[in-house]
Amino acid sequence: MSNKPTPVFIPLLNPNEPEAILVSVNISEGQHISRGQVLCTLETTKSVADVIAERDGFVVGLSFSVGHTVRAGETLCYLANSPSAYDSANNLPEESISLNLKELNLPKNLRITQPAIDYAVEEMLDLKQLPIGPLITKSFLKNYMEKTMNKNEFPLIQSEFDPSALIIFGGGGHGKMLIDLVRSLKVYNIIGIVDDGLQPGDEVMGLPVLGNTGVLPEMASKGVKLALNAVGGIGDISIRIEVFKKLAENGFVCPPVVHPSAIVETSSILSPGVQILANAYIGSQAEIRFGVIVNTGAIISHDCILDDYSIISPGAVIAGEVQVGKGSLVGMAATVNIRTKIGDKARIGNGATVKADVPASAVVKAGSIWPVT
Repeated sequence: MSNKPTPVFIPLLNPNEPEAILVSVNISEGQHISRGQVLCTLETTKSVADVIAERDGFVVGLSFSVGHTVRAGETLCYLANSPSAYDSANNLPEESISLNLKELNLPKNLRITQPAIDYAVEEMLDLKQLPIGPLITKSFLKNYMEKTMNKNEFPLIQSEFDPSALIIFGGGGHGKMLIDLVRSLKVYNIIGIVDDGLQPGDEVMGLPVLGNTGVLPEMASKGVKLALNAVGGIGDISIRIEVFKKLAENGFVCPPVVHPSAIVETSSILSPGVQILANAYIGSQAEIRFGVIVNTGAIISHDCILDDYSIISPGAVIAGEVQVGKGSLVGMAATVNIRTKIGDKARIGNGATVKADVPASAVVKAGSIWPVT
């Protein structure tokens, strides 16, 4: 056993929540504890976890008590060979005490395990060099160290394409919903908002407005190649289509995104640009084509085909084997009967019931039953 007191650090429970509350402290100053004993219990908004002793020893330098808010990387206490070792713990040379996470400057949205953090502290790694998106484990970091020593570089950082960087085109209501959706995925790093109607320097839900369409080439040149189209185009679908064209012309790709609370059957097909929002359902062998929005709580049953740019509003229910044409809109709480075909650019009003095929560009009035008798 080392003669030096061993610091007990507050672990990081959630990547986006460095602070926790001490809901219980099971030790006291000078107490002798055994390896594996629970020292304290931490609670965040998302999880509860115990801090376990990694060695036998006496508790010295206990810094916190029940109810305190603590930050990941802070020292809870030290485990020493004698109960009078606090002075030596307090006077340890700086290099012998692991750097805390504040000093590490943990990047936002970095997904990393506690063993990986411990290893990073031990090896003095710069966590800003690591990619956002994949879960960083201890084995990942060891591989990183080997590459660094052998090549003096880390290939991911040298790439001109950042696979996690993403912009959102449109800062309105739909854009805000997409911001929350993306944040819930914990995969992408939202660089900012592009909007022709907002001023650079404005903020949307804490994200900077980068500028208008004119900033797209600059963002692409910086390695940002992913985008989400947050322009709904409910009144005029051509506006939404034009945004997709602008993004494509500047080399952007629009990945499909699915809210974690949505259910998408494994046999269904989602094309690029598709957006599936909270609590939506996509049934077996349904085909959701380019740029489609399936809004909150909407139900798309088995074997449906939603063609490019169509929009399904919140709470709409689409029965099995329905075909929805390009650029069509199905309104809130509308219902569409089985095997019905809705033509291109048709508009189904809120609360309408569709029992038969709807021609292209036709309008079914809100609350009505189609066909009108």
